[in-house]
Amino acid sequence: MDARRLAMLRELAERGTVGAVADEMDVTPSAVSQQLKILEAEAGVPLLEPAGRGVRLTAAGRALAETATEVAVALERAEAKWREYLGGPAGDVTLTVFPTGGEMLLPGLLSRVVAEPAVNLICSDRDPTQRFEVLDMVAHFDIVVADSPSATEEWHDRGLQLVPLMREPLDVALPEDHRLADRPSLSPKDVVGETWIGAPRDFPYDRVLQHLVTVTGESVRIAQRFDDNGVVEAVVAAGHGIAILPRFTTRTRDNGLVTRPLVGIRAKRDITAVLRPDRFERPSVRFVVQALREEARAVADRHGAV
Repeated sequence: MDARRLAMLRELAERGTVGAVADEMDVTPSAVSQQLKILEAEAGVPLLEPAGRGVRLTAAGRALAETATEVAVALERAEAKWREYLGGPAGDVTLTVFPTGGEMLLPGLLSRVVAEPAVNLICSDRDPTQRFEVLDMVAHFDIVVADSPSATEEWHDRGLQLVPLMREPLDVALPEDHRLADRPSLSPKDVVGETWIGAPRDFPYDRVLQHLVTVTGESVRIAQRFDDNGVVEAVVAAGHGIAILPRFTTRTRDNGLVTRPLVGIRAKRDITAVLRPDRFERPSVRFVVQALREEARAVADRHGAV
């Protein structure tokens, strides 16, 4: 079987539509359909079946798509061994990270990567609004740094490579003149009845508020929701509510804001590097992942995190 046709089948399993496969592989949809028909003839069983206006993989198609992933991993492993023989990691590595993760990790990561001048790290900041977007992002980037722990089981099921990086505490942010600001820590009972400045639904900060409802049996009043933590900080400092914010990147100096740990409830976010398994075989990608792990440890150590 042709490796490129297998790759098309794998992309179809990941992306769901022939059009998306065509965009990724820079060919026309009709070319994708033609190549998949040839692959189906080579396999000797139906790989696709109609689904609405498109197609979906049959059970045999899904099985062969898994084999296609194994083939891709084997090819990358062979390429990796050859690159090591020629002199080590080299080439472009693309990475995307949610904004506060980038603020924490990218300055030090970029400094670490210069130790290997043959590796060119290309970074961007993209924050998936839903955990499913990570599945799309791993097709476009070699490394996706994400903070959606509720999706890790699904990522495992998709055969993705997960590399835990760090666990960051999430604190309660309050105006410095708030009635609770003089307490060293806060419990769920302490914050019942407060007005909250929230994040988009299903973000790690929002999940903490959902846990508060479960623990206290009381609803939470969310007055506003913002994507940008800087906006949340400004609104909280102005006295319009309190918020859940990440400990390591929230600014609390000379801006009217204080943060306090939330005890008696899980208030942390797990930060993970998510990759396709074949890309993880590349020496350049492994080098960047290792540098990421080292930088995450350094950040956690600077903040005294456990």
